[in-house]
Amino acid sequence: MSDTLTAPGASAPASAEPDDYSGPATNTGISNPKLGMWVFLGSDCMLFGGLIATYMLYKNRPMAPGIVGNAEPISDVFDIAFTSASSFVLLMSSLTMVLAVTSIARGDHHRLRLWLGTTAFLGAIFIGGQVYEFTEFVREGFGYTTNVSTSSFYTLTGFHGVHVTFGILMLLTMMVLSFKGRIPQSKAEGVEIVGLYWHFVDVVWILIFTVVYLIN
Repeated sequence: MSDTLTAPGASAPASAEPDDYSGPATNTGISNPKLGMWVFLGSDCMLFGGLIATYMLYKNRPMAPGIVGNAEPISDVFDIAFTSASSFVLLMSSLTMVLAVTSIARGDHHRLRLWLGTTAFLGAIFIGGQVYEFTEFVREGFGYTTNVSTSSFYTLTGFHGVHVTFGILMLLTMMVLSFKGRIPQSKAEGVEIVGLYWHFVDVVWILIFTVVYLIN
């Protein structure tokens, strides 16, 4: 027989399991999902660091003898003005992502969906600009296998583009879940985790844009 009795008129003890998206906190004081995202982003930093270093090493490397193709570095055909505008669009999406996180923290689901959709739309504009840019480079004779400069460039920027695309899918998934009523205010951390990923993608692009497009 249990030693704990409920007094007449008193409410039953609350459930020991909170209605919380994050689950139990780790020894670091943050939830397991958020810690997992930080670990993933840390490993991604090393991967992007390696790709950036590879591009810096090969960006002005001449073609090997006997290889047919364009021997000039791909930086010769960069359109800095266009890429700057595209970069500005991506950076503005960080602001709309902040507004989305703020909206779910306030329990405003209408604005949450608005800002998630806006962030995804801005990200899609950036990807569209990148596809257009790549197409123009190919027309100028700079394909992926033209030389080591183009190969390292497309690998670096294309890998980042894949990250942005994945982020857009995450944003759209959050929108769908919100429409279905599956993101209550108590589960706001899910949006925060997506925000962490999106801000990381934006910060990485600032570094890539500076190293690849501005430093020649």
